[in-house]
Amino acid sequence: MFKLVPALAKALCLCVLVLGAGCTRFHPQPLAPEAAAADFQNRSLADPGLRGFIDTNLSSTLSAWPLPAWGFTNLTLAAFYYHPDLDVARAKWAVATAGKKTAGERPNPSLSVSPAYNSTTRIPSPWLVTPTLDIPLETAGKRGYRLAQASQLSEVARLNIMSVAWQVRSRVRRSLVELFSARETLALLQAQRALQAENLRLLEQQQQAGAIPAFEVTQARIGADTTQLAFRDAERQNGEALAKLADAIGVPSRALNGVELSVAGLEGVATEVSTGIARRQALLNRADILGALAEYAASESALQLEIAKQYPDIHLNPGYEFDQGDNKWSLGLSVTLPVLNQNQGPIAEAAAKRTAAAANFNALQARVSGEIDRAAAGYRGMLARQQEAEAMLAHARQQEKAGRDSFEAGAISRSELAAQRLQLNASELARLEAVVKTQQAFSDLEDALQSPLVLPETIPGTTANPRPGQPREIKP
Repeated sequence: MFKLVPALAKALCLCVLVLGAGCTRFHPQPLAPEAAAADFQNRSLADPGLRGFIDTNLSSTLSAWPLPAWGFTNLTLAAFYYHPDLDVARAKWAVATAGKKTAGERPNPSLSVSPAYNSTTRIPSPWLVTPTLDIPLETAGKRGYRLAQASQLSEVARLNIMSVAWQVRSRVRRSLVELFSARETLALLQAQRALQAENLRLLEQQQQAGAIPAFEVTQARIGADTTQLAFRDAERQNGEALAKLADAIGVPSRALNGVELSVAGLEGVATEVSTGIARRQALLNRADILGALAEYAASESALQLEIAKQYPDIHLNPGYEFDQGDNKWSLGLSVTLPVLNQNQGPIAEAAAKRTAAAANFNALQARVSGEIDRAAAGYRGMLARQQEAEAMLAHARQQEKAGRDSFEAGAISRSELAAQRLQLNASELARLEAVVKTQQAFSDLEDALQSPLVLPETIPGTTANPRPGQPREIKP
């Protein structure tokens, strides 16, 4: 019997070793800022992995690579491939998904051993050994409520990926519109500079001949100088817009050097939008609204869990006792007595959090409804303004054509023709401004809906990280 305690100790050590063999081990993954910076600088729109990602998430296979021109759709897919905000959202989803595994785990039993030695006697044995098991049994469906709460929180994180993906898409679209505006403005201002230089030359000749006062020449020179400054400002805006587009995609600015950018994917806009249909579309498709619903469901599961905690868990305590040569067996049962509290505090907190989640959902719905109304009204107003700008441009073109005919017939001077061309150029600039603002209003409306109005309604390639590994089809 003297060998009982050492044998028991050896048995316990063996059990610990066997159980420890199945444990997860830590593997360090240190961050290397230099490598991360180099990886970012090496990103390119010619990346083979990007081609596979685009091929997988488009209905048609790319015929050439690198692409001869990059439009809105392909640039958006490139942003889904590269942008770090999506990596962060995916990582948060992975954390929430791992929480489901934690919620589903059952409590482990525990083993306690209390050896004792009776020094007053040695017959039949001085040893008293009492190993006892504690087997916890959860009651009232607590594990199911934990799993339900963790599943809803995982769904919130998944929907957040959709919301972030929409934000990425929106930034790409707005940046592309800004780049289009800057480039078109540059071209029109360059033409205006040439027209103003020619007009200034003609006016100077007339002033030297005494046909016009110096004031008119001064005014023309001020206009030419103002256009020159506007041209330089447009050059700055063009560079900033290109850098902003690169940032929206998640690549360095040099990745867009020499890349042909197309605005063909931005040309289609709806001429009329029903606010009622748009509101219903938003309530069905906006990821933040669906996420708020999932958060409310999670708060309900949390409340159910706290209510279930009123009922104590059961602990089974089977035991064995070696008492100086006698073998004794026991079966214990223990519960926590809900005498001093019945978990009312956590229940009240969980109920208040559910009320807050409901209030957040209602507030979000109201805010979305207001956003849709404002965006739809703004878009209609910009459409009307663009139509007027188009009509003014058409009239200016007719006037310029009539001026050319009159000039060829000798009815007007070259200076008068230059003035009409400057008026046409100003109309083209006004029309461009109206088009850009209409596109921006259209972006506002799509952002309010979080759903494309004229493009496919799916947001492909967002829920799984496409780098590294082989590209595969990813459904949102």
